[in-house]
Amino acid sequence: MSPDPPAPTFRSSPRIGVVLLQMGAPDCLEAVEPFLYNLFRDLELLDFPFSHLKREPLARIVASRRSAKLRKQYLEIGGSSPLAELTARQAKALEIELNKALLSRVVVAMRYWRPLMDAAVIELLAFAPDEIVLLPLYPQYSSTTTGTSLKEWQRQFPAQPATRVHLVADFHAEPLYVEAVVERIEQGLERFRRSNGHAGRTPSHVHLLFAARSVPRGAIHRGDPYQAQTEATVKDVLERGRWPNPHSLAYLCPLVPEHRLLPSIREALQDVAAFGAEGVLAIPISFVSDQLETLHEINIEARAMAEKLGIGRFETTEGLNDSPGFIAALADLVRRTIGARPKQ
Repeated sequence: MSPDPPAPTFRSSPRIGVVLLQMGAPDCLEAVEPFLYNLFRDLELLDFPFSHLKREPLARIVASRRSAKLRKQYLEIGGSSPLAELTARQAKALEIELNKALLSRVVVAMRYWRPLMDAAVIELLAFAPDEIVLLPLYPQYSSTTTGTSLKEWQRQFPAQPATRVHLVADFHAEPLYVEAVVERIEQGLERFRRSNGHAGRTPSHVHLLFAARSVPRGAIHRGDPYQAQTEATVKDVLERGRWPNPHSLAYLCPLVPEHRLLPSIREALQDVAAFGAEGVLAIPISFVSDQLETLHEINIEARAMAEKLGIGRFETTEGLNDSPGFIAALADLVRRTIGARPKQ
């Protein structure tokens, strides 16, 4: 039996705390309504005049009315969201990678369901980091995703004069992230290649349908860079992949569908079908983990619509999750943010 590898030596390296910021999702059916309440009481998502005056009662009403539909959707993907488990796996993999050269602790802070920010702060303070990196798991910045998580951080994290706090605002154009997305698309296209007996040849009849999280149009009008960054990510991925395939970008219908970005994925599929596409590969471009939007709205709802429209085959790429390429991208972001270089 071979001995365990020696533990890394850090030679008085600073202690690095990393906070993965994510939306969160119900971990059981009973959590659906309180999750929705937490979501709808967030002022960033209530995009109408004087919403701050009616936030609490409105959140309770909307959560109550929409919980039944959402519970049904979660039942159809197994009864809960895998987001918490997948984010925990990302945190563990990232911590292992960083600890090859840095003394690090990676914690998860969800915005609307457990583990919430207060629990993450307690865990982080117990580690007593010298530096903290806030790493939102949203490749593209929006005030309704990264922005609201940062406000919650500011409410929950006590002032620590001796602790430097860094922020990775977005990573929509980071080469390693783009490469990780390209790898997932290649895996999806390979399924088409194998089924058609064209190993190694890109099936040009497949339409690449990029599907992004939608945000309020009002946020974009106020200068939110999310839409422009999403379009830039799609452009970078296509340039890196060099596929000859037709492509388009659509937005998923969120929990609050009013005044959202267009086209919706339903509208996009209608356009794709009108042009006679034989196959579609859906790519959840603004999500880094499999969750309700990817598993239900894309893999169930959009798939059913594609079949109804006569599209012969519909596939979707797997989420980045804890793939080695994506974890390498996150580790590189952390190292560069604190000015450290990976050990050669």
